[in-house]
Amino acid sequence: MKIYGLIGYPLTHSFSPAYFNNKFSKEEIQARYELYPLKHLKEVMTLLDENPEIKGLNVTIPYKEQIISCLDELKGAAAEIQAVNTISIKRNSSLYITGYNTDVVGFEASLFSFLREKQKVKALVLGTGGASKSVQYVLQKNHVSYRTVSRTVKKNTLTYQDLDEAVISNTLLIINTTPMGMSPHENNFPDIPYHALSPKHYCYDLVYNPEKTLFLSKAQEQGASIKNGLEMLEIQAEASWRIWNMAPE
Repeated sequence: MKIYGLIGYPLTHSFSPAYFNNKFSKEEIQARYELYPLKHLKEVMTLLDENPEIKGLNVTIPYKEQIISCLDELKGAAAEIQAVNTISIKRNSSLYITGYNTDVVGFEASLFSFLREKQKVKALVLGTGGASKSVQYVLQKNHVSYRTVSRTVKKNTLTYQDLDEAVISNTLLIINTTPMGMSPHENNFPDIPYHALSPKHYCYDLVYNPEKTLFLSKAQEQGASIKNGLEMLEIQAEASWRIWNMAPE
């Protein structure tokens, strides 16, 4: 039986096993999807060596960028943004691992079903990790002006201390790419001046568990439109499945 799975650490929040295993059951696919919580990146190659049934993996925090050192090739958006969330594994005479980024596909489709006037907004991207790179790629592609926000001082990046009422009032799209608020840390939230939000704002959180994070709840209290990352995850999951089932080139 073919095996697919998710690597990262920790993995208590993942929707992927239920999504894929339900898909396999409904479509009568002889496969299963497993979680592989790996404390260290070096465990990846051991996992693949000891489990030849694994044909593809999704990649999440904290390995979306680190995993590149284990790969033979990057394709598409993954090569441009240097962040990977899907890998295909081919075993012929030797192991060959290719990295892709389906977060880009998922985020783009999900965001623009939510955002009505993409050309008229400026964006703040909270976070600068692998997920943030995918979000920035989509915004650039669609000519949406944005600034990134980090907890630490970085070149061309705002800090949370820079986010005053004027910045928030003039930036109508705010995207949280950090794990703040993710289960089991539901009481955490990005430190922004929520009182400056309005019904003109769109607040998008890549976190999907819980369904409504404190970031989204606080934004909704100010009248902002809100959306979580579940639809993005569903779209990127199907994109991953297509990659894993591509015919050999």
